Amino acid sequence: MDRSVQLPQALQPTDAGVSKSSHRTGMTVEDLKQAFLDNLFYDQGKFPALATQHDYYMALAYAVRDRLLQRWNQTAATYTAEGSRTVAYFSAEFLMGPQLGKNLTSLGIYDRVRDAIASLDLDLDALLDEEPEPGLGNGGLGRLAACYLDSLATLEIPALGYGIRYEFGIFQQDLQDGWQVEKTDKWLRLGNPWEIKRPEWGVEVKFGGHTDSYLDQDGCYRVRWVPEQTVMGIPYDTPLLGYQTATANTLRLWTAEAPESFNFESFNSGDYLGAVYEKMISENISKVLYPNDDSAQGKRLRLTQQYFFVSCSLRDMLRILIGQELPLEKFHEKFAVQLNDTHPAIAVAELMRLLLDEHHLNWESAWSITQRTFAYTNHTLLPEALERWPIDLFGQLLPRHLDVIYEINHRFIDEVRIKFPGDEARLARLSLIDESGERYIRMAHLACVGSHTINGVAALHTELLKQDVLQDFYAMYPHKFQNKTNGVTPRRFMVLSNAKLTNLITEKIGDQWVKHLDQLQQLEAFADDPDFQNTWREIKLSCKRDLAVFIQQQTGIVVDPHSMFDILIKRFHEYKRQHLDVLHIITLYNRIKANPDIDITPRTFIFGGKAAPGYWMAKLIIKLINSVADVVNRDPDVRGRLKVVFMKNFNVKLAQRLYPAADLSEQISTAGKEASGTGNMKFALNGALTIGTLDGANVEIREQVGAENFFLFGLTTEQVYKMRAEGYCPQDYYQANPELRLALDRIASGFFSHGDTEVFKPLLDGLMNHDPYFLLADYQSYIDCQKEVGLAFKDTARWTRMSILNTARTGTFSSDRAIQEYCDDIWNIQPVKVAQPDDVPTAVELLHENL
Repeated sequence: MDRSVQLPQALQPTDAGVSKSSHRTGMTVEDLKQAFLDNLFYDQGKFPALATQHDYYMALAYAVRDRLLQRWNQTAATYTAEGSRTVAYFSAEFLMGPQLGKNLTSLGIYDRVRDAIASLDLDLDALLDEEPEPGLGNGGLGRLAACYLDSLATLEIPALGYGIRYEFGIFQQDLQDGWQVEKTDKWLRLGNPWEIKRPEWGVEVKFGGHTDSYLDQDGCYRVRWVPEQTVMGIPYDTPLLGYQTATANTLRLWTAEAPESFNFESFNSGDYLGAVYEKMISENISKVLYPNDDSAQGKRLRLTQQYFFVSCSLRDMLRILIGQELPLEKFHEKFAVQLNDTHPAIAVAELMRLLLDEHHLNWESAWSITQRTFAYTNHTLLPEALERWPIDLFGQLLPRHLDVIYEINHRFIDEVRIKFPGDEARLARLSLIDESGERYIRMAHLACVGSHTINGVAALHTELLKQDVLQDFYAMYPHKFQNKTNGVTPRRFMVLSNAKLTNLITEKIGDQWVKHLDQLQQLEAFADDPDFQNTWREIKLSCKRDLAVFIQQQTGIVVDPHSMFDILIKRFHEYKRQHLDVLHIITLYNRIKANPDIDITPRTFIFGGKAAPGYWMAKLIIKLINSVADVVNRDPDVRGRLKVVFMKNFNVKLAQRLYPAADLSEQISTAGKEASGTGNMKFALNGALTIGTLDGANVEIREQVGAENFFLFGLTTEQVYKMRAEGYCPQDYYQANPELRLALDRIASGFFSHGDTEVFKPLLDGLMNHDPYFLLADYQSYIDCQKEVGLAFKDTARWTRMSILNTARTGTFSSDRAIQEYCDDIWNIQPVKVAQPDDVPTAVELLHENL
């Protein structure tokens, strides 16, 4: 493209509205090219001599968005005309990932856009890399929400995603001397082309103050909330297009603003800070994802955030209901609200408050609507992760809601007394108020009482909820409990991220598997075909070569694509046991040091993930990984047989590089701790073999792919419970196992820390004296299983067959399947067909050129 200051002929603005409109939504290569050039000129205000790569990205994004808007408006018009029942997905996190590539895939114009961009001497891949990733989630919870929104649109289910538009998302992770360092995620710094601000739909949200009771004109008891602070919630909407459909649902994220952003009186009196004080206080609410809640201020802000987005969302839904001239009594018929974990559980009390105080329903009617509106997904088996809020804090911030919760609890406890007379201990366990010490509100209990359905996210997880974490609620409401095993979208984690494998599969079985993932079963017919196996291996090796180049660019470490790529990527937590993987690396290293000529299957160990800023032990594990990498990668005795890589700042963009290249997927959490996992599904879908415990969805993955195609190790959940009850002594394992003892002693000696014997002492003390996640107990089983892995990898034909069967048998783990189950069993909702615009191509392009 001509970079001269004079505007090239191709970039001359179009003269008439006819030309402009004809290129606005057209799908030909020429239409797309002209739309890109028009947007560069009209929206970015640039010509090539001044345009940056980001300008080109923005111009292309706006061109693509124009095509989304046609479908988005048609969808909204269809839903409004039909008064469609709608899913409202409430989540504090939406880890959506980059949108440009996803939208090109959904529209079926990936190849056309590549051709259009190439004709201007630009590289589409470079423009895709320009897109900042919205860090609006911490990990699996937010990514699951994103997969579900994709499936809702693809299945043509009317839906709204509701959350917070965090100005600063999950932190950017850097490394300094092997330690995690958090940096601000400024994802909005250069703008977000996918969203549209809707200030006309802003709502007021109240905080603090006090309540007054009064009798209304009919003599009914009422309560008026007199707030201390009022904040405006402003929605920003993003269209979410389904795959090969005209359905474009909405992700509506709320940002906080002050009702009056500038106080002239304060400014004129010289109080310049006071003039903008309300603006600063209000905007803090939507400033950052998950403030550290170790302090009282952090707890207050986190509760404020949760109430803010819930209140905004419910008020917005009431606006829609009234706008469609539906009575309040039909709220639960119009909307099915899914609470994604306990973060939005305050919605139960807020809907009650809105119906009671602002719309003057009686308690019985309001409670009936509320219970029939909400369903609750539990995502954790860790008791400490079930949110609780101190009564004092809650009452100061939400005084009216505290009254409502007390009343809900009073009526609920009466129900419990009737069902379990005389069982005072059960009353205490079930109460929404924890009174065992400092008084707390139990948010999971509020969600359970206020919802018509409670679901876990894997078969084992749901059973453990019934038997342990929520056993009293299961005894009280057995009919409420269901299982809905998680799923992942194949559109992002196969079609978009692994085009080479997508191409091969489509050549063999057609293209319908992308929307009907169970059709992957047809690949089993080719599992023993030598030609198919060779092509499968070539694709895997090509993906590994691509990743090896990226690793060298990012870290300077050279890795061998022919080695086994052994990958563990997930949020850092002790129960996920990344340090067990490290002990395996140290054990292999120790064997090499003892016998430099030992025959060891070459491996590249790849780690990625973030530790919560306040989680010291998780950060120490990251430091250990990098310290071990520093030694192993430099030791000449290793001779490249082992390489250890930590890929910093793990996010969706990085994940899309890692899943296709993985040979081995590490899913090694302590049995009974992981609710489900979805990374395990993404790895298996891309042909990686799993080494794992019987935890979360691993159980179902093993059942589907076959025990012979899964590397199982470790204690079962029952064995963990039994060992904990009988008294577990980790030092017994240390004393009895020479290789384990050598690995731990080598860390303790300072060998991996430049002689510093103190740096890893907290980690070692925890393992030796407590080991709450049974790492030492599972060590030998893990080491033995890893030996099997190494031998299997050397048998190329066997490994390839296992890889093919893993992909072929993971169709059940589609998010489409999960959402269909929610629709059928929880939400009672049917698809709504949206008419296709005339210019949608009849043959949707599935495959990417330039493979």
